[in-house]
Amino acid sequence: MRILLSNDDGYQAPGLAALHAVLAPIADVQVIAPEHNNSAKSNALTLNAPLYVHTAHNGFRYVNGTPADCVHIALTGLLEQRPDLVISGINNGANMGDDTLYSGTVGAAMEGYLFGIPALAVSQVDKGWLELDAAAQTVRNLVARMQQQHLVGSLPWLLNMNIPNLPLAALRPPKLCRLGRRHAAQGAIRQENPRGETMYWIGAAGHAKDAGEGTDFHATAQGHVSITPLQVDMTDHQHLGYWAQTMARLAAAGGQA
Repeated sequence: MRILLSNDDGYQAPGLAALHAVLAPIADVQVIAPEHNNSAKSNALTLNAPLYVHTAHNGFRYVNGTPADCVHIALTGLLEQRPDLVISGINNGANMGDDTLYSGTVGAAMEGYLFGIPALAVSQVDKGWLELDAAAQTVRNLVARMQQQHLVGSLPWLLNMNIPNLPLAALRPPKLCRLGRRHAAQGAIRQENPRGETMYWIGAAGHAKDAGEGTDFHATAQGHVSITPLQVDMTDHQHLGYWAQTMARLAAAGGQA
């Protein structure tokens, strides 16, 4: 089994090292990760600047770009063999609900999925790396079972996984969930720099708004590992009929003007 491992916290992040340590005994693992923290970069690609690849003392390769850059160049010229699985993480903090739209962790996994490779985005619910070894072991166990069930190296899928910061024995079984929703982000933080110019910091993410049963927020709060299948198609299929009628009315009104 060949695994491409990336993240958005950077190649020196403890979550990346922990995941590599548990996966290396069961797979050929190649690490290609960002040089610096790239949280909230989503699926961004660097198109107007060159990308450079360097190798760290531990063999990890790192790129002066985004998480999606790392996976993209890995799959389009850097790796000699196509991986069977792309894993992004372990992220320092949750990627649940609306977070998935902004997440560089999810963006890296999605890039693998876009190239037709099964992909898994992994995050710990709380920041700080508490019980990181348990989280890494949870991922290893899942990947091993997936390989046994011939889900690795098969048709592409994209899963988002969030693991509570609990000891391995305290973690409850994985639960299939839908994404919850967050309230709007908190207000931007306004400050003045030493030159007297106004600067802004993006405010903290909003609290959970839809955290009911069946959501990733609810599952992880109960101690379960949440797993949510994601898709790239953002078409609002449910309301296509409504918009067909609406566009017809708009076209008719335009013809009468």
